[in-house]
Amino acid sequence: MAAFVMQMLGCEVAALNTVHYSRPAPNTPLPIERTHFLPQGNLEKRRVVNDIAGNHLGYKQSKGTKTSADEISELYAGLKQSYLTDFDVMLSGYAPNAEAVDAIGAIGRDLKLKASTKAGSFFWVLDPVMGDEGRLYVNEDVVPAYNGLLRDADLILPNQFEAELLSEIKITTLSELADAITKLHKDHRIPHIIVTSVRFDSSSPIISVVGSSSRADGSARLFKIDVPALDCFFSGTGDMFAALIVVRLREAASREGLLATNSWRSPDEVSAAELPLAKATEKVSGIMHTVLEKTKAARDAELEKMSGPQGASEKDSEKRLHLRKTKAAEVRLVRNLEDLRKPDTRFRAQALSETEGWNPAKMPRPTDKRALSCAAETPSPSYTFIQLVYYLHLGCVYLSVSHVSALRNVAHPCQAKPYPLKDKLCYPIACLD
Repeated sequence: MAAFVMQMLGCEVAALNTVHYSRPAPNTPLPIERTHFLPQGNLEKRRVVNDIAGNHLGYKQSKGTKTSADEISELYAGLKQSYLTDFDVMLSGYAPNAEAVDAIGAIGRDLKLKASTKAGSFFWVLDPVMGDEGRLYVNEDVVPAYNGLLRDADLILPNQFEAELLSEIKITTLSELADAITKLHKDHRIPHIIVTSVRFDSSSPIISVVGSSSRADGSARLFKIDVPALDCFFSGTGDMFAALIVVRLREAASREGLLATNSWRSPDEVSAAELPLAKATEKVSGIMHTVLEKTKAARDAELEKMSGPQGASEKDSEKRLHLRKTKAAEVRLVRNLEDLRKPDTRFRAQALSETEGWNPAKMPRPTDKRALSCAAETPSPSYTFIQLVYYLHLGCVYLSVSHVSALRNVAHPCQAKPYPLKDKLCYPIACLD
């Protein structure tokens, strides 16, 4: 899902699967309409065969294999030997074991070292997929393995449970969550943090996203976005959120002239609600809510057609009913592509203050400073993703023990200039496939 989302927003993604689960056969076409953005600003639509739909762990059963750490390393070595590692962004996610996490970390560090002479030219988004709602999806040794990567990441995307694991702070209130984020900034010098799926009461009609971009001294600038909760279980939303935030954050950072600064960090005087991270999260929250609302409506209609309310019938076993409901709730991305490109911005970021239960004086500020420097040359707007993300719910991953989606600078008729499409700027991207 993550690769598809980024492609539909103008990025070309190179994916390295960390798992290989059941999918439709290659000769089973799933035609979709793909829009290609041309330098002149025109649109070209083609019918293509796509295998977005497929088995995933949400079905509670699967067939397939996982990619080993050695295979991950070997695949990356293959890119290096052909000089295909000029990536701008890496999105990394699910890894099946600690060894795979270490292999992903080695890739991220190698790319950061390669880009170290040019500030802002490489950005690592790390989604530490480990579990949710108090339950681990992975072995316990994956937790310290992810902790070992935090200092090298530019942005991390834990959910509430994963933030507890990484910070070692039990999170039951907004104040405790703020403390956990502040501790992660301090202990690991992470420039940007977004905590997703924040809900302190399972019956609450609101679900929140809480984020922060640190100042030069490591202190937090916290914001919160509230979104109405939907009464439906969706698979793959973490991948969708990660992919959207990669694209929207880069847009916001570019708008503020931050792409030539380390970690795309804003000056200290920028307030929490005005941070590029907050503005990007507003757009992502709006997109997510719109698409999931439409998905839920389509799911309800589909189940109603099957056999009465929620698709239940006397012949349905509990297992069969679960499979029906899971299939009906697959996120409707293909039919709602316009919603990805035209975000609903009704959900606004609000800065967290002491009046909301957070007291920054309780948390010690770090003494060390993470230097901010500017590159002499601004990176080309053309970019590539190295995506290391696993479709935990969709059964796919990217160039990392999951998919590694890589955005690579490439020669293009537009050269460094983005070309306009209505009110957007579209960036030419290279495809590694």
